Order: sequence, then structure tokens, then C-alpha cells
Amino acid sequence: MSPSPKRPIKPVHARGAAAFRPLYRQIKQLIVQDMQAGVWKPGEMIPSEFELADRFGVSQGTVRKAIDDLAAENLLTRRQGKGTFVATHAEQTTRYRFLRLAADDGSGRDLQRRLLHCRRMRAGADVARPLELKSGDPVVFVRRLLLAEARPVVLDDIWLPGRLFKGLDAERLSTYQGPMYALFETAFGVQMIRAEEKIRAVAADAEAAGLLEVARGAPLLSVERRSLTYGERPVELRRGLYRTDAHHYRNELQ
Repeated sequence: MSPSPKRPIKPVHARGAAAFRPLYRQIKQLIVQDMQAGVWKPGEMIPSEFELADRFGVSQGTVRKAIDDLAAENLLTRRQGKGTFVATHAEQTTRYRFLRLAADDGSGRDLQRRLLHCRRMRAGADVARPLELKSGDPVVFVRRLLLAEARPVVLDDIWLPGRLFKGLDAERLSTYQGPMYALFETAFGVQMIRAEEKIRAVAADAEAAGLLEVARGAPLLSVERRSLTYGERPVELRRGLYRTDAHHYRNELQ
């Protein structure tokens, strides 16, 4: 990794106290800009606090507070005795960061995947709107099942902006062994930073019942997720149906 040029900054005071932005937040924004520009890629170690402080012309304490925030937001990962790294979905600890499904018996979260469809299509209004596209723009549509011990537990319909995922097809998805988001990072340069979800209870229609192996009308959890990358740009729309007869949706609130 080549050294980055120094980027000394000064506090921004703008108009009045309400517009003041603490210095550590300015440093935080600059670090994020560098990650977005690919200066440090997912899984790569960033410079030390001392090096960053020298680069930006601020104290180590200011840099540490900025890194604390980014680690709390899962954009950076600290490894004891090794350093600080750009978070990646390829890591075991973060690969299921957006998947909140947990088995009632406490068994592992490793799920098997079964790809059903992967094709290019034109976005309808209901897909284009949350992805901030125009109706008719190209998208990649993926339908898959997630299975626990060979039993289907999640039916996912996924839409991805076509211009960002050129070359993504069924063969590539079915042969890739790692998590899907890790493929998006390494092959397409798209990193999922955060997600928004809408959750509601629904009854299984005939198609969903057949794929999830439940009775028609059985209760399911509908989870609509919109994943975003740097700059609050939406890069994935996912509508999943979850079986909850042996699993539950688990979240941690702070």
C-alpha cells in the first residue's frame, strides 16, 4: 500500500455554533472518503493513529475518536495487536451482519444457498424507486433460498443496479463459495455499508408456500431490506420471506 499524501485540515466553524463540526468528525469524513476512493480496500489495514494524525495535522486523540466512531458503525474493524482494518463481509464476524435470523435452539448461523434464478430485466416502478433508478433501467434479479439443515427457511428476491453489476450471472453466483456481499466487494467494488429494513407479518401465497415447504396461508415474516454504500447510495433491494416456526428475528438495540 503506497503512502497517502498529507492532508492537513482546519476546523470548520461556518456560521454560528449550530454549524460547527467537531474536528474528529471532519477526520472521520476524510477517512471515509479515502475508503470510498479505494485508497484502502475492504480487508486492508489502514495507517496507524500516529500516521493518520501526522497526515491530517491533528492529535492522535482526535484520530482515535474518529476511528472509534467508524468502528462502532462497522466501517472499520480493530484487531488486537495487529491494527485497524476496513471492514469486509468476507470476515466470519461480519459476513452475516445484516442477517438477523437465528435458530430457536441456538444452533449455528451457517446457511446453505440454493440459487433459483439470476437474470437481467427492466426495473418496474416498485423496484426503481427504492434503488433511486428510473423505471425501465436495467437491474439484475436474483431469487434464492437459504436452507438450514436442508430445510428452506428464507426465500430472497434481490434486485441490483445493472450498471454496477455487469457480468454477474447465475454461473458466477452458483460457483462462488463465499458470502454474496464478499463477491460484490471483490468482483464489483460495491461494499454494503448499512441497511434499512421494513418488517411485517404476511401469509404464504401458493408460490412461496411451495418453495418454503409450508402450508398455503402459513405465517411468514416479510423483511424488505435496502442496502446502501458510501454516500448513502442504494445498491441493493432485497425482499425476503422468513419461516419462523424454528427461527426468530433477532436484533440488538442500543
